[in-house]
Amino acid sequence: MTYLPRAEADHLLAALNALKAKLHAAAQQWELLDANGHIPDAPSYTALLQHALDAQDLSREVLGLAADFARSPHHTSSASSTVLRHLGTAATMSSHAALHFAETAECALALPRSAAPTDRRYLASRMVIDHASARAYLRRTSESLRDAAKELDNRLDFQGLLATLTRRGGPPAPPPPQPGGRPR
Repeated sequence: MTYLPRAEADHLLAALNALKAKLHAAAQQWELLDANGHIPDAPSYTALLQHALDAQDLSREVLGLAADFARSPHHTSSASSTVLRHLGTAATMSSHAALHFAETAECALALPRSAAPTDRRYLASRMVIDHASARAYLRRTSESLRDAAKELDNRLDFQGLLATLTRRGGPPAPPPPQPGGRPR
C-alpha cells in the first residue's frame, strides 16, 4: 500500500476545503430571483453568463484536483480510491452546474424576444429550473469535496495510528500474570 506523505495530504486537504467553501458560497450567492421570489422583468444576461463562466472556472479547479490526485502514485490504495471516487463525482457535478448556468443565460437572452405570453412563461420557468439545478449541482459538488476531505482525513488518522503502533513494535503486550495467584 502506498501512503500519502503528510505534507502532501495536508496540502490536498487545504485545497479541498478551500474549493468546497468557494462552491458553497457560490451556491448561496448566485441568485436569479428577486427578494420577493420572482424573476426580474429583464434578467441580466451578462450576470447569468458570468455565473456560467465562474462555474466553469470552479469546475476547472475541481477537475484539476481530481486529475492531480489521479496522477499521483498515492491513489492506488483502497482509501485513496474512495477519495478519487468522490473527486470524480465532484468533477461531474461541477460540469453540470456550468452547463445549467449557461442554459439559464440562454433563456434570459431569448426572453425579451419572445412575444407570446406562453413562450415567456415557459422560458421563465425553464430559467428558474435551470438556475436552481445549477445551484444544486454546486452544493452537491461541495458535498463531494467534503466527503473526499473526510475520507482523506480518516486515512491520515489511520496512518498516524499505524505509525505509532509500528514505532512501539506492535500492539501492547497483555499484562503479566499476577504473582502467587490464579488469574481471576
